[in-house]
Amino acid sequence: MARQKRPIRRLVRFLLGVFAGLAAIPLLLTPVYLVAEPVSVPMLTRMLTGQRVVREWRDIDAISDRLKAAVILSEDGQFCRHWGIDLGALRDEIDNYLAGREARGASTITMQVARNLFLWNRQSVVRKVLEVPLAAYIDLVMPKKRIMEIYLNIAEWGPEGEFGVAAGAERAFGPPPQNLDWRTASLLAVTLPNPLLRNPARPNAGLLRVAGIVEERARQYGERASCVGKDGRLAL
Repeated sequence: MARQKRPIRRLVRFLLGVFAGLAAIPLLLTPVYLVAEPVSVPMLTRMLTGQRVVREWRDIDAISDRLKAAVILSEDGQFCRHWGIDLGALRDEIDNYLAGREARGASTITMQVARNLFLWNRQSVVRKVLEVPLAAYIDLVMPKKRIMEIYLNIAEWGPEGEFGVAAGAERAFGPPPQNLDWRTASLLAVTLPNPLLRNPARPNAGLLRVAGIVEERARQYGERASCVGKDGRLAL
């Protein structure tokens, strides 16, 4: 009987070792990413499979304040206020799941950073559960401005391997992502949920409508995104 238990114990120890090793990756890399320019899992996947990857890192102060406000008001309106997790939205998501209703999302910008840096894109309950502690840890280690800088530089912004706002803006409009007008900033912001299908350069009526809503919100409530501005202020 004792001999039969030994392989099981070895397997358990091996699995625990693998789990500990995987858990150590974000714990060790997150402080490194305070100064280093990270590569996301989708970027790394494309690189390893020989697919095109375009990314030019931009300092957050060199990115349009209107774009920053539009992204936050579109993706995560409480970004400057929560600790990486929007608890209200997360509770609603859990209630929807338990009731068998369609999920709405509830991913904050910080949770999206956690997913892009350390997890996978395919939707699953396991991934969502892992995002929560990772987002809390990232928010603990990094200031909001750095989290936003990483997000804007690793988000997938085009269908052909364009990552980050510089590549996304250049593909769609040509100009660098400084001094964008409200229309351009809002169209770039609403491209993020589905950059494979949404084209800000040739928006359909639906995308224009959503961009208009985001523009109106950002104009009215843009100061809610001031935590990512230079010296805590946005020039809108």
